[in-house]
Amino acid sequence: MKKSRILITCPKGISPYLKEEILRLEFPVKSDSVSWVETEGLMEDAMRLNLFLRAGHRVLYHIKDFHASDPEELYAEVKKIQWENYLHEDGYVCVTSSVKNSTISDTRYPNLKCKDAIVDRMSEKFGRRPDSGPLRDRAVIHLYWESKDCSIYIDTSGEPLSKRRYRKIPFKAPMQETLAASVIMATRWSGQGNFINPMCGSGTLAIEASLIALNRPPGLLRDNFGFMHIKGFNKELWSRLRENAKSSIKKRLDFRIIASDVSSKAIEAAKNNAETAGVAHLIEFHVCDFRETPVPEGGGIVILNPEYGERMGEEKDLKDTYEGMGDFFKQKCKGYTGYIFTGNPDLAKKVGLKAKRRMQFFNGSIECRLLEYELYEGSRKPSNV
Repeated sequence: MKKSRILITCPKGISPYLKEEILRLEFPVKSDSVSWVETEGLMEDAMRLNLFLRAGHRVLYHIKDFHASDPEELYAEVKKIQWENYLHEDGYVCVTSSVKNSTISDTRYPNLKCKDAIVDRMSEKFGRRPDSGPLRDRAVIHLYWESKDCSIYIDTSGEPLSKRRYRKIPFKAPMQETLAASVIMATRWSGQGNFINPMCGSGTLAIEASLIALNRPPGLLRDNFGFMHIKGFNKELWSRLRENAKSSIKKRLDFRIIASDVSSKAIEAAKNNAETAGVAHLIEFHVCDFRETPVPEGGGIVILNPEYGERMGEEKDLKDTYEGMGDFFKQKCKGYTGYIFTGNPDLAKKVGLKAKRRMQFFNGSIECRLLEYELYEGSRKPSNV
């Protein structure tokens, strides 16, 4: 396939970290927004991006732009595309979309028209229609339609890249893998010093930290991507990309990764997830209150992701917890950099330490802050966070 635009989507607010990754992989950044970054390359480049990106969700390889005023015009334009060059006649195709068009009241309808156009053309060319449906585990085509402007992409990821396939046992409301990786990137930690994660829940932060420290691409955890179901998939090239990536993985770590939680069920889930990710041997797990988490000499970062108090009455109950985090930082974490990820600014004020940096993130629809604290000896002083 020819060189084309490649659009990489991400959760709202983490595009700066995705952009850093893309540049580090020596791809150009053509444009970006709060929820995507655009680069360019061949289909082989899209494969590489799927393998290495930690902050991206979907790697969309551009096929065609056109104008369409209504669903019938959309159908006609999509049918003009030479789908026989991209799809297998005995395969399966899923159509997804992002639609902002005044003629559309049901956003499922453009998907249907787009799908019909694809399978009708394939039927005319081969005498049979590919199967189609909502599953993203095979070929996926994405439609972007705003006003009259349409763009068609091959979703080379298939299922979102956030699905690393290691989180078999979630616990409560776990942080999404791409968000966790981006939060770690924001701390600037990449393996210099210890990584301490009290309140670890299902272990996502500690697992993502292990993968980053090992220089292990997250795509190695998956055995299925959308590009594998597109005509011309170069299996030998993909194998070489994987083998080259494996050769750069570190064999050992010179620091400690420690994860703790007061819930034994959370630690059990975290251990199982870490085992699936292949990093359980690198993480020390402890069942204890966050205040009792071991913090070894040598420095590094301490990061906590406490509850936000989203339901009625919870905020009052969490006041002592947030105050306790400030005491924990002051008393046990000297020489470290402390971080608290929270969606509750009022509770964050109870920490009682002055934040050096405040970085904006979104956990789903909740606006959050990653607060950074320089930890040194001295008294806890109230401040506005």
